[in-house]
Amino acid sequence: MYTTLISAQQLQTLLKSGQPVMVFDCSFELMTPGAGDQQYQQTHIAGAVRADLERHLSAPKAASNAASGGRHPLPAREAFAAWLSSVGFANTMQAVVYDRQGVNYCGRLWWMLKWVGHEAAAVLDGGLQAWQAKGGATQSGLGAPALPTEFVLTEARTELTSTETVANQLGRPTQILIDARGAARFRGEVEPLDPVAGHIPGALNRPFNLNLDAQGQFKPATQLRSEFETLLAGRDPATVVHHCGSGVSAVPNIIAMEIAGLGRSALYAGSWSEWCSDPARPMVRG
Repeated sequence: MYTTLISAQQLQTLLKSGQPVMVFDCSFELMTPGAGDQQYQQTHIAGAVRADLERHLSAPKAASNAASGGRHPLPAREAFAAWLSSVGFANTMQAVVYDRQGVNYCGRLWWMLKWVGHEAAAVLDGGLQAWQAKGGATQSGLGAPALPTEFVLTEARTELTSTETVANQLGRPTQILIDARGAARFRGEVEPLDPVAGHIPGALNRPFNLNLDAQGQFKPATQLRSEFETLLAGRDPATVVHHCGSGVSAVPNIIAMEIAGLGRSALYAGSWSEWCSDPARPMVRG
C-alpha cells in the first residue's frame, strides 16, 4: 500500500503487477478552469481518470450540504463517495493522483480520499513530468467510461477544521496556523482572487512550493523535517492547522509534514476565502 508518495518507477511496476489501481489526473489551471480538461485530452497517463477540481472535487457554492465554505467548498462525504462509485473506484483499489502543476491540485484528491476513509492513496512524485521522463505510457483523448462500483464510506482519516474552531482557538498554543499561499499574498501586498488581502492573525507562512526540489519532487524527509521544525520554532506539530486561499494548495504542506514524520495535521478547508468573507473576523497585513 502506498499512502503518501509513489515514484514513476513504482507506479509502472504496480500497474504491471495486476493489482487493482486507479490513476487520477487532477490537472487544473486556477485562472483558466477549462485548461485542465484540455491538458488531459492532449496527454494523460494511459488509463487515468479525469478528476476536475471544480466539477468533481468541490461542491457548488450554493450547495446546502457542502462540508466547508470558501471558493472551493468541499462536497459532502456522501456526494464524493457517490462520484468515486460512478467512475468505478472501489475500496479495494490503490489510488494514485497526479497533476502537472507541482502537486497544487492533486493533493486535494489525496486528502479527500483519506477523508472518506481510504488510506491507500498516494501522490505521483513529480507528476506527469516525472512519468514521461521515465517513459511511462500516455494517451490522448477522453478516457473510456468505467463500470460503476459501490464505494463504501468508512471513518475519516483526516481532520477537517471549521471556521468556528479556528476563531475560537485563535491565539492559543493549542492551534498553530500555517498558510500555504505565496509570501506576497500572505502579507496582503497582492490579492488576485479574494475580496480582501491579508492573513489570519498569528498564522505562519509556508508557500506550498517550498516542499519541492528543482525537479518538482518532494524534498527528502530529513530536509522537510528540518524546515518545518525551523518554522514551528518549538511549537507542537500536533497543533498545526493548514490553510491557503481555498483549501487546495494547503495540502502539499500536509503531505510534506507527514513525509517528514511530523504526523498528519488538520486542514481548514474554507481557508482565507471563507475567513475574509466576514468583515467582523480579525485580519492583518504585513
